[in-house]
Amino acid sequence: MDKRYQVFVSSTYQDLQEERKEIMQALLELDCIPSGMELFPATNDDQWTLIKNVIDDSDYYIVVLGGRYGSIGPEGISYTEMEYRYALEIGKPIIAFIHKNPEELAANRTESEKEGREKLKDFRALTQEKLVRYWTTPSDLGSVVSRSLMKLIKSNPAVGWVRADSVSDGGAAKEILRLKTLIEELQSQLQTLKTAPPAGSEDLSQGTDEFNIKYKYEVYRGGGKLEGTDIFSATWDEIFYYVGPTLLDESTESAMVSALKKLILDVAGEELRRMGVMSSSIAIDSTVFQTIKIQLRSLGLITMSTKQRSVKNLSTYWTLTPFGDEYLMSIRALRKQNP
Repeated sequence: MDKRYQVFVSSTYQDLQEERKEIMQALLELDCIPSGMELFPATNDDQWTLIKNVIDDSDYYIVVLGGRYGSIGPEGISYTEMEYRYALEIGKPIIAFIHKNPEELAANRTESEKEGREKLKDFRALTQEKLVRYWTTPSDLGSVVSRSLMKLIKSNPAVGWVRADSVSDGGAAKEILRLKTLIEELQSQLQTLKTAPPAGSEDLSQGTDEFNIKYKYEVYRGGGKLEGTDIFSATWDEIFYYVGPTLLDESTESAMVSALKKLILDVAGEELRRMGVMSSSIAIDSTVFQTIKIQLRSLGLITMSTKQRSVKNLSTYWTLTPFGDEYLMSIRALRKQNP
């Protein structure tokens, strides 16, 4: 079924007429439906209400900035900025096309008043927080719009418009749209669940709760062997602080054990280091390691890798979950020092 996408084109008008023609041509060549102020019919409706309705009906929104800020609307900002903020508010896919060198534009295409220049500067800064492309000439703008919109349609497919005779049943079309909306909502919920702790995990030991790690050590000194058993108490955050980075790109269980040995030597190993104990001289109790692994998995921080490997590779690999990745960043990322 052929679709056509409606694209709302927002810009000042008098100074960008040539640029808007290039954009309209580019959109028509992409089989898109251009929509903008010069295309609005005469109407008795309130102007701003009409603009919002057309943006609502559009699949994509593009804004073009040159050297003019534009006529001021009832909210004290230009209609162009009002349109941009509204598209942003309702979640329309947006691309901003900003003139690369506005200082090179002719005087009659730039703001003559300081207030207008300041408002345009602030508006440019606002648009640069989202997807932005730059242009210098009308023909350059047409090419940039064409390439950028094709990528946006591919990455953010919209509902679009189809001919009425292409839809066999109006009820079926409504059902398809309802199911599409439902899928999007479920995908959003699934993404939220991926970056949230599992239900019921709040009752599990975690964070600053402590866990005892039982281990053995041995070292050869003066021709004899010195060995012993000890218990190191660490919080779950400390354990994940050391184990987590090994799982950023998947890891074997032996690497996880090595990270735990480093934890012991770094935090509680002064006496061990004095005796000459090294990481290779430490053996962590296997039951303790299995408990740590299961606990981190139960907390939704790690998961077993599903990547296919050689049949000869019998090692078990683990990796961070999306939630585990976020949690690791929260406890390990460096923060600014207060002045």
